[in-house]
Amino acid sequence: MRGRILKSQWAFRGRVLDVRVDRVLEPGGVRAVREVVVHPGSVVVLPVFADGRALLIRQYRHPAGQALWELVAGSIEPGENALAAAARELREETGYRAKSFTPILDFFSSPGFLTERMYLVQASGLTRSQAHPEADERIRAKVFRQRELVRLLTSKRIRDGKTLVGILWLLGRFPARHAVDIRVK
Repeated sequence: MRGRILKSQWAFRGRVLDVRVDRVLEPGGVRAVREVVVHPGSVVVLPVFADGRALLIRQYRHPAGQALWELVAGSIEPGENALAAAARELREETGYRAKSFTPILDFFSSPGFLTERMYLVQASGLTRSQAHPEADERIRAKVFRQRELVRLLTSKRIRDGKTLVGILWLLGRFPARHAVDIRVK
């Protein structure tokens, strides 16, 4: 069941996202005005080595006001699919290439106001090459064993939602490899 847009107008058009104001009739008869951030979608790359280690990046995020540990991620470009975007982002941000990309799941990051659908993709068969970050990106890449990922989680040092989704998926997929309590203390 879907709502019906009665009227829509653009409030802002930007380089990364747009903002639209919709008058809607939602299922159940509710009439509302909804501000919607429109985003083309993005890919989240979970680079996993054969031994279960994972590659994370650390970069400063202005809206968060801090540097964060994250999975590789980026917007899907027009005409590009999630797997092609995953290969491009992995190469640009870390210099790694992968032999295979496997779709894991897709999810909305904040469906109350944002259209962005995120596609979590596992990258396997990793080999290192030269990184090519965008001019405004300063990125550090680091490989973590699963026990280290658990420590990052339990010490609340991973604060990025898409990264939490990917790491929890990885730890659930290979539970014998981390064999420690992952409850947040």
